[in-house]
Amino acid sequence: MNIRALLAFTFLLSVGSHANATTYAMPENSNDTVITQYPDGMPLTRAEQDETLLDVARRFLLGQTEIVRLNQDVDRWLVRKGEIVRLSNRRILPDSPHNGITLNISEYRMYYYPPVKKGEKPKQVMSYAHGVGRQDWKTPLGQTKVARKIMNPEWHPPESIRREHAANGDPLPAIVPPGPHNPLGSRALYLALPGEYRIHGTDIDKINGIGMQITHGCIRMYPEDVEQLYDYVSVGTPVYIVKQPIKVGWLDNVLYVEAHPDLEGEETTLDQRFAMALALIRKANNNQEVTDLDQAALNKTLKEQSGDPVAIYERLPPLEDLTAEGSNLEQQLSLPVSTQSPPKVPVRVSVPAPKPARKPSPDGYYHGN
Repeated sequence: MNIRALLAFTFLLSVGSHANATTYAMPENSNDTVITQYPDGMPLTRAEQDETLLDVARRFLLGQTEIVRLNQDVDRWLVRKGEIVRLSNRRILPDSPHNGITLNISEYRMYYYPPVKKGEKPKQVMSYAHGVGRQDWKTPLGQTKVARKIMNPEWHPPESIRREHAANGDPLPAIVPPGPHNPLGSRALYLALPGEYRIHGTDIDKINGIGMQITHGCIRMYPEDVEQLYDYVSVGTPVYIVKQPIKVGWLDNVLYVEAHPDLEGEETTLDQRFAMALALIRKANNNQEVTDLDQAALNKTLKEQSGDPVAIYERLPPLEDLTAEGSNLEQQLSLPVSTQSPPKVPVRVSVPAPKPARKPSPDGYYHGN
């Protein structure tokens, strides 16, 4: 298989200011699901002083687990001045409806599709890092919606959480007022689920926990991110909470796979991840086997689980693209010889990409049409 060269290097110098939440343009092909911030680039930043990976993550609004997995050879607690740190670039969209909010707890990442007119497809998607529920306070899966929004919320900690804090020598009052030490932060979007589950901000004490399993089941965001989301999202917006550690998607006839580590309390073997990946690859290829995979790249991706999409297969373009090329060839042949370009001759036609799946399932993925 001849996979095109996809990596170039883009250096982003740190200037001390926070980045804005990332807005991605949706792929031109509506069946493609890989989004890219820097086309054909690998974004990097150079530390201007000794710092930690957590400092870099905070500056670029990335999650802690995300930046650590992308930089497995870098000391989390000491990034020396001048050292290069890799940032995120491509992402595979979760297998979920492209409207409202999708929370993929396996990658500690949220995807928000701004509303569009009826019959139109989304042109953009916004992505935010977030924290999720601990092993003993799991974030629930399934479909829900934003039930209400509150600015500068009070926190009424449940009795179970107050007992936990008291046992750790950190007693909580019955009501925590708004302010810098309120764990709900400055904004809260309440979900239509029993148990007071919310998408909310964070207090200054736990800001480095974004991108980790640290909450009592809620979704915790950076302060500037939740403020932006709060302004964008209306009551009634659908919310899909999924758990998809392995994602597969197309971009320009190249198939990518993306793998994330297991959540705490869960453990899958390499063989299990491989079986899951093969099932998703088959599904992405219109339920047909892909016999010419880059096996080495697939194995490396599933083993390292860096969260970075990796190209594993390239197919010939679909029939409509080949027809367009043939039309261009006819035009070229009608030109004087001195202005002709070498003709492009199609060889064969590949299977077109499938339509996105839509039916939710308890395993965190979607099945059917």
